[in-house]
Amino acid sequence: MAIVVSSAIPLHASVSCPTDSTVKDSASAVKPTRYEKHAHRMRKNWERLTPSYGKIQYAGNMGLLSFGTGWDYGKRNQWETDLYFGFVPKYSSKKAKATMTLKQNYMPWNVPLGKGFSVEPLACGLYLNTVFGDQFWVNEPERYPKGYYGFSSKVRIHVYLGQRVGYEIPPRFRLGARAVTFFYELSTCDLFLISAITNRYLRPRDYMSLSFGLKFQWL
Repeated sequence: MAIVVSSAIPLHASVSCPTDSTVKDSASAVKPTRYEKHAHRMRKNWERLTPSYGKIQYAGNMGLLSFGTGWDYGKRNQWETDLYFGFVPKYSSKKAKATMTLKQNYMPWNVPLGKGFSVEPLACGLYLNTVFGDQFWVNEPERYPKGYYGFSSKVRIHVYLGQRVGYEIPPRFRLGARAVTFFYELSTCDLFLISAITNRYLRPRDYMSLSFGLKFQWL
């Protein structure tokens, strides 16, 4: 008698098939490797080094015109660090001069006005400025008596207060910048403050500087 073994699957038998949820659970169970984590950290660090915006500033005791870039950060991007390079025309001197400025800004509030406009009612900060040239010095040259000047002619420390008005550019009109901000600042430096304290006859216009600028937000 022959024995026949059937390989057919009964109609009532169920065949398990992976569902979408099963695939998702399997994918989520796969953890990134140590190399992938390292690569992700490196990529994030490089992104932080990419400047967030560009700026143009007129006056401010850092040059007639200064061009810079910088980085914003914080929960509301309320902190900024700027790096500027500017120039001073020769005027009555023999040649024009180049300047460099490192600037730290803080804007505690940002108030939306609607239709893409916003205002930052207070901007404040400080910056260090230097002028390139052999005629400027950090320490007094030997030709002067010790303590004759008592300050550096090459490096100035400034403080400022100002305000800003920003506009978010509609996507269809963006040409490299997603937002533009107009700002003005009232600033003074360490040397001017000392002069104001020791010479009471000086008026604010003698030791304060008014400057204007534009910020172009890239990221």
